[in-house]
Formats: sequence, structure tokens, C-alpha cells
Amino acid sequence: MSRRVVRQSKFRHVFGQAAKADQAYEDIRVSKVTWDSSFCAVNPKFLAIITEAGGGGAFIVLPLVKVWQIPDYTPVRNITEPIITLEGHSKRVGILSWHPTARNVLLSAGGDNVIIIWNVGTGEVLLSLDDMHPDVIHSVCWNSNGSLLATTCKDKTLRIIDPRKGQVVAERFAAHEGMRPMRAVFTRQGHIFTTGFTRMSQRELGLWDPNNFEEPVALQEMDTSNGVLLPFYDPDSSIVYLCGKGDSSIRYFEITDEPPFVHYLNTFSSKEPQRGMGFMPKRGLDVSKCEIARFYKLHERKCEPIIMTVPRKSDLFQDDLYPDTPGPEPALEADEWLSGQDAEPVLISLRDGYVPPKHRELRVTKRNILDVRPPSGPRRSQSASDASLSQHTLETLLQEIKALREQVQAQEQRITALENMLCELVDGTD
Repeated sequence: MSRRVVRQSKFRHVFGQAAKADQAYEDIRVSKVTWDSSFCAVNPKFLAIITEAGGGGAFIVLPLVKVWQIPDYTPVRNITEPIITLEGHSKRVGILSWHPTARNVLLSAGGDNVIIIWNVGTGEVLLSLDDMHPDVIHSVCWNSNGSLLATTCKDKTLRIIDPRKGQVVAERFAAHEGMRPMRAVFTRQGHIFTTGFTRMSQRELGLWDPNNFEEPVALQEMDTSNGVLLPFYDPDSSIVYLCGKGDSSIRYFEITDEPPFVHYLNTFSSKEPQRGMGFMPKRGLDVSKCEIARFYKLHERKCEPIIMTVPRKSDLFQDDLYPDTPGPEPALEADEWLSGQDAEPVLISLRDGYVPPKHRELRVTKRNILDVRPPSGPRRSQSASDASLSQHTLETLLQEIKALREQVQAQEQRITALENMLCELVDGTD
């Protein structure tokens, strides 16, 4: 009689639990756009959701990417102007990803099959990868230090790209043989975890070594559902969570160096399907409750937190669950990264709980329109008196614009000062 050997893992008993109803965000009209995106982004301070716009259309940024400066507290006024507008894509933008270690470096990818890497501090295009993808880009992921990209494309090819050299350093055609979209993320070991579909439309997951794309490290079939599996990878625990669009469950696996390399842990199930999902960074979790992951599940008209916990009896800090984790501070400046430097993320300890730093203002260096002088000569035939009058009118308008700008800046400074006072009062009452 044989006895089954249970694999030892501290994450074997991880369980998920939906937050109470009073902790959910109600009456949110989640976007109905068909783009296979998570529709949600979250950090320790804010939750962002793509919503349905008035008139029946989703809010989609067409050929522009806009960067917004959000105060540390809930704004008391609507924000109607972005801090900077990035112009470069010719079709809608569906993918945005911040560089993991360099300040103000943002990647965008759109329906024009182009990847653009920006310095949002200046509004400049640092790099444009416009000849590497012949069809729609489905996903883009940085590796841990931001030196490489993993991309998937409608042409069924998984690519590893060095963006600064503008080269595809490795690629694998038909990592998953189905025609439905693939997704790919880097693991902490430098492997690539992928989700996709078989030729028979079964959902499938894979683990690949980019140094040897001939055979997968692991390849597992899952089920016949048609929702795209969105992978959320936690490098601290090496757990990957799979959230299918339209599913009502979250499956999670642990990736190790032991066969079969991708180990099934458990499934969190609920009654209602998910339209999207947000994933909280580790520094935003409650370490006193042994919380190792938190999701924000998007329903049709609400957002529901889902908490993943490792059951522990001790109230002490669990060192094995919470190694030092990437913090919000960059390790490099944008020009340092562009020049070829690499650096690992700056790590922080969660032993005493994460305390967000004071509000860091994004400073954008833009050209002042008042510094632009009119051409020295007249653009059309005119008399000397007309020219003098035009010059006088132009100078007057410039002076008025400058005065109005100074008034606006003074008001903005006053608003900022009041906002900081409010923030300090709020922090003092926590």
C-alpha cells in the first residue's frame, strides 16, 4: 500500500476571504470595453478603476497618455488637467507599466503595435520600439531591474527584448498554440511564466527558461473556459495568482525549483464573475494578520477586496512570510538607466509596518510659452504704425497672460498649503 507524500510548503494552507460588505466600494460603473485588461490599479494609497463613461463609451485615451498628480488624501475638488500629456501613439493605448527601479520612466503600448518608453519628468520619448511587433501587443512586463521586457503578441510569439539596444534577445513562437491572447510575467529566478490556450481552446499555463526556449520547464492544461487568465506574480513568496476574465475564482500556484516546478496550492471561489482585478503591492498589506496578498475584484457596479492569509497562531512578526520587499523609492534616475546602468529595487522592511513617505511631487520640466518670442520681422506687408500697434498689443497680451499666470500660481500654492495642512490633520487623527 503506497502512501501519498504531501509537499511541504508554508503557503500550502493559504486561504482567501472576501472583505465585509461595508469595506467594498459600491455604485461604480466598471468599463464594458472588451480590451483584455485588469481595469484596475492599486497602491497603498489609492485605487484606480476604469469606468464606463457618459454616453455609453468607455474612457479610453486615444493617441495620448496622460499622467495625473494625485494628492495624498481624497481631493475636495475635481482634477481636470493632467500634469503632463504624452503624445506619440497613433491608436489607443491599452498597456501602461512603470519601470521597477528608474524614476519617472513609463512604458506604454497601444493598438499601433508600438512600445514607447517615456521620461514623464520631461515629457520626452526615451525609446520607441516600433518595428518588433507585427500585430497587436497583448502584454508587456519588466524584469526585476528593468533591463529586459517580456512581451506577447497576436502573432503568437513570446519575445524577450532589450529595450535600450532595441533588440529581441530571445523569442518563442507558439508558446501556447491557441489563437486566444497570451500573458507573460518574469519570475524572480529570471524564468517566464505564461498563460494561454491550447489548439483545442483549453486554458494552459507554462514556465519557460529564456536561455532555452526549445522546451518548456513546465506546461499544464487547466480547463476549457474562454476567459483570458491574468497572472499576478508575487516575487517575495514566488506565488502566482491566476484571475480569469469572467471567472468567479482565483487559482494560485507556487513556483519552485522542484518538479513539477509549478505547484497548485488552492482556489478561492465566489458566486459572481470578475470583470477585472487589482493587486496590492506587498507594502500595502496588514502584516499583523499574516496577509500575503490582497485583490480588488471588479464587479459590474462595485469593487470588492479579497484578502489572502497564511494561518498563524503567533502574533509576532513572521520573518519567513515578509522578506524585505521593493519600496517606492527609485534606485536610478531616468538618464542613468538610459545610459546603460542597472540597479535592483531599493528594499524596505515591513517589520514595523509600512509608513508611506510624505507626498512626493512629480516635477515636470516644460517649456514656458512666455519664453517664446514672436518673429523679428512682419509676416505680411503693413505700415510702420500698424507694426508698432501690433507690437504694443502683443506686449500687452503677454503681460496680461503673465499676470494671470502668476495669480493662478499663487492660488495653486495657497491650495497646496491648505491641502498639506489637511493632510497633516488627517494623519494626526489616524
